[in-house]
Amino acid sequence: MKYWPLIWSNLRRRRLRTALTLLSVTVAFLLFGYLAAIRVGFGAGVEVAGIDRLIVRHRVSLTELLPISYRERMMRVPGVTAVVFQTWFGGVYQDPRNFFAQMPVDPEPFLGMFPEFVLAEEAKLAWLRTRTGAIVGRKTAERFGWQVGDRVPILSQIWENRQGTRLWEFELVGVYDGQESGTDTTMLFFRHDYFDENRAFGEGLVGWYTIRVADPERAAEVAQAVDAEFANSSAETKTETEKAFVAGFAKQIGDIGQILTAILSAVFFTILLVTGNTMAQAVRERTEEIGALKAMGYTHTQVLALVLAESCCLAGLGGLLGLGLAALMIAAGDPTGGALPIFYFPARDALVGAVLAVGLGVVSGAFPAWQAMRLRVAEALRRS
Repeated sequence: MKYWPLIWSNLRRRRLRTALTLLSVTVAFLLFGYLAAIRVGFGAGVEVAGIDRLIVRHRVSLTELLPISYRERMMRVPGVTAVVFQTWFGGVYQDPRNFFAQMPVDPEPFLGMFPEFVLAEEAKLAWLRTRTGAIVGRKTAERFGWQVGDRVPILSQIWENRQGTRLWEFELVGVYDGQESGTDTTMLFFRHDYFDENRAFGEGLVGWYTIRVADPERAAEVAQAVDAEFANSSAETKTETEKAFVAGFAKQIGDIGQILTAILSAVFFTILLVTGNTMAQAVRERTEEIGALKAMGYTHTQVLALVLAESCCLAGLGGLLGLGLAALMIAAGDPTGGALPIFYFPARDALVGAVLAVGLGVVSGAFPAWQAMRLRVAEALRRS
């Protein structure tokens, strides 16, 4: 700490230049935080996908449906302990922009399969009693101001009912929360029996199945057995891990991870040049002072450490400010108005950001520090 006054005075020497560089670094890490949250949002559910769950869908496409009779056959496959089904409803609320996922399910087995959806016991009982009942995630309930007891009209883009319309109405009986921060709390679930009895077509068909395996280590073996069970049938299946299924869903709009990595790489390369240029100018301006320090007994290593410390201080402070602002702004809410199922700043990415800040300081200060270390006293005083 005895060198801190010297480092601080050097940073304050050109206040405007230091402030602009600090602002550039701060904005870069603010962008890093937001892009990390967006990546999590587009990969909704990947982080909390169950390691003991597999998804069974139609081999051709997710849009092709499977017979509900497959459920009993799957239960007979060795290693399978539970089976539930879901179907994509594809509805909107009031306006086409108000899109979120809705799916008909079998309530009790569904909640048993997905313990990450936390629903109060009274809400669960109300769902079992109410034929038209539905539950919704906390984020969507807050987005539209829904309360338990509201009747919610959903216009399906796919399913027509027996009244000849695609407008379905559900009674909201409960709001579920997420067990973890990465749990998707935007979806709405309603009863499959009500849906199956009232749809105009597709009775007895479902979208996909989720199965739980007794031993996650044997998941690949169980997946092969399930697909073998329905091989050469009119509706062959493809079984994969839940994580692979969710990731594949996200990649339908592109490889978000690769896109964000490319953006961040360009941003940090630019900031590296800016910070490196700042440090190079600072060292050139202090040539005489560096020579004086060496003349007073400072070693080459100490001079190197001082310049690197200055660079790391500048990058670290900017990184801390940027990450802190990102965490505060992300906690305030999704800037897309709720379009992303999950929106939060993962602790893992915050740690990565801190490491990047230190790395930025080291790399940007390395060359100027090396120049300062190699500078000879006589040469420094002669330049002055």
